[in-house]
Amino acid sequence: MTGQNVGYMRVSTTVQSTERQLDKVDLDQVFTDKLSGKDTARPQLDACMNHLRKGDTLHVHSIDRLARNLLDLQRLVEELTAKGVTIKFHKEALTFNGEENAMSKLMLQMIGAVAEFERSLINERRKEGVAIAQKKGVKFGRPSKLTDDQMKAILAKVDAGQNKKSIAMEFGISRASVYDIINRDHS
Repeated sequence: MTGQNVGYMRVSTTVQSTERQLDKVDLDQVFTDKLSGKDTARPQLDACMNHLRKGDTLHVHSIDRLARNLLDLQRLVEELTAKGVTIKFHKEALTFNGEENAMSKLMLQMIGAVAEFERSLINERRKEGVAIAQKKGVKFGRPSKLTDDQMKAILAKVDAGQNKKSIAMEFGISRASVYDIINRDHS
């Protein structure tokens, strides 16, 4: 009896599509996560890991879809191959089946390290871009639904000792928002 061909796909956000991943691979079952790869707690990856049996082949579009850091990548590959599962990374044209192959192991480590380095660079550039934008006065997040005059009125009511819940109801905001306004005023 031959094993199953199982696919694992991951995109970073719910609006991204998995269409280009494994589109020409005949799969018996597919597991898909729609969340960041930086988080190692991925429900569909866990379900996939529990589903895979000896003789199965796990198909992954590319190494960075399975893991974002080298240690996580090595752990997953070692855990799966120890169960008798073959792993195929299609973009990199690499296959791991538990047999010791120095070149494949080197390639896995090099590509995994490059993916981790690339992610670090992306995060650094993002942080730099946010800092530059903030210096230019760009505000991030949802715009406040209150005017400056309304926020001053809220602070005046708080100073007068009015109940925060009633203030929140009056302005159609949450009590947490009232506390946020108070905290912003005191910072």
